[in-house]
Amino acid sequence: MTRRLATIAAVAFSAGFTAAVNADAKADDAPTGAPISVWLSPGIYSRHFDRSKNFREDNVGPGIEVSLAQDHMLMAGSFINSIRARTHYAAYQWRPLHWQIAGAKVSAGVAAGVFDGYPHYHNGGVFAAALPLLAVEGDRLGVNLSIVPTIRDRLAGAFAIQFELRAW
Repeated sequence: MTRRLATIAAVAFSAGFTAAVNADAKADDAPTGAPISVWLSPGIYSRHFDRSKNFREDNVGPGIEVSLAQDHMLMAGSFINSIRARTHYAAYQWRPLHWQIAGAKVSAGVAAGVFDGYPHYHNGGVFAAALPLLAVEGDRLGVNLSIVPTIRDRLAGAFAIQFELRAW
């Protein structure tokens, strides 16, 4: 991971942690003392909108997500992206919408973070992005669903899915 990405990730994690602590302390109707959970992921799988190109869609690589409070999560990891280059990421998730469906916790919001590794976007350097996010979590298994927008001649749009296993 580059030094610049590590610095940006540290700032993003600090901001996310501060927001989570402040939001949890201020929320009158939210349960306090919710346990922190840790989820592990084997990568991000994608289904690209442009099916005519030879994109890699099994974007394997380790990832971790840490839940700080009901609405606030941090995530980081690395994977082989759709154009077969290494991507690192660090993001803060804000998921303020919640439902209970068939015994699963469903939540929606946004993931905002920093990414690298796309040669046609900032020459492979670090860039910031925000993506819509829908999370479905059971007791031990979870999935994050998102949409990556197409940015012409820079980034190929796709539906993204990230499976997770609760480790703690």
